[in-house]
Amino acid sequence: MAFLRLILIVCAAALAGAGTGAAQPAHGSAPSPDSAVWFGLHFIDTSTEGAINGVREDETRRIEMAETVIAEDLRSRGFTLLNPPADQVARIKNPTQSNGSDSRIARDMGAHYAISGEVQKVSNLILSLNLYIRDAESGDTVRAGVVDIRGNTDESFRRGYLYLLKNIIFREE
Repeated sequence: MAFLRLILIVCAAALAGAGTGAAQPAHGSAPSPDSAVWFGLHFIDTSTEGAINGVREDETRRIEMAETVIAEDLRSRGFTLLNPPADQVARIKNPTQSNGSDSRIARDMGAHYAISGEVQKVSNLILSLNLYIRDAESGDTVRAGVVDIRGNTDESFRRGYLYLLKNIIFREE
């Protein structure tokens, strides 16, 4: 039994990758400040906790707090953030994986970028934070990044997204 447990741990570590933490930014320069439609964060709970206990109020508040942190950071960098039409967003399950719907909405609104993110909860200890900036005209991803955080807390979300913005999304080559 101990050997099987060891194998599972080794497999999990291999799947997580040797460089767990942060992905490299897309090549090229960081996105220039401009207008952007901010779609917010989509929460994906792949832990069994959500299926058993339902939506947690503290996680809902934490997502809202992280959205505010991201929006404030983007505005401080000179971005003008626009809210997408609620009726159009309601038809999209996850703006980050919407087959270009996010970019089309942003383009129709006259914005330069579509910005969205995800939080994937693996467990209360392991969460992945993602952020995507797409060109509204072409739908191409300008920059995207992911960081893994440890701990389902306000502070870990805040630090994780600020790290992602500073060191991946807006990092210069």
